[in-house]
Amino acid sequence: MMASINNIIEEVLANEGGYVNDPRDAGGETNHGITIATARANGFTGPMKSMTRDFARGIYVKMYVEAPGFDKIAAISAAIGAELVDTGVNMGPKVAGQFLQRALNGLNNQAKDYGDLLVDGVAGQKSRDALTAFLKKRGAAGERRLLAVLNAQQGERYLSLCEGRSANEAFLYGWLSRISA
Repeated sequence: MMASINNIIEEVLANEGGYVNDPRDAGGETNHGITIATARANGFTGPMKSMTRDFARGIYVKMYVEAPGFDKIAAISAAIGAELVDTGVNMGPKVAGQFLQRALNGLNNQAKDYGDLLVDGVAGQKSRDALTAFLKKRGAAGERRLLAVLNAQQGERYLSLCEGRSANEAFLYGWLSRISA
């Protein structure tokens, strides 16, 4: 299990890159995808340029894997877990959890396959049970379709962010690379 979490974090780190201080980015100064506010909230006090990859990795594991329970989702489906971690890093873990819950609700055959979930963004036991029931019924093809629904929601959110703040258009093309694979 830890090997798959490490793989997920390595992919996130590769997507996020190194130090960036783009004035168009509302998140401000970042390194390895970690904003200065998140770094400070997690005890980093130095210049952002000097934050190490290992320090960023620790933040990712703590805030974007373990805290939202995406490690437990990854134990059920590594692909879905990886998607939620990446979406959580880019949009917040609550949003990623909501995407999963909305998708599972839409795929539950009018609650005949498993009950509807409260869309609260908490990937807790009920969400894990629904995911398990969905995958048991739908298998690998269902997993691919669930990933497609998660990616569709992510793409729509990116477009909405651009419509709400034109400066975000500078990032849309790159953001879409996270869902076009």
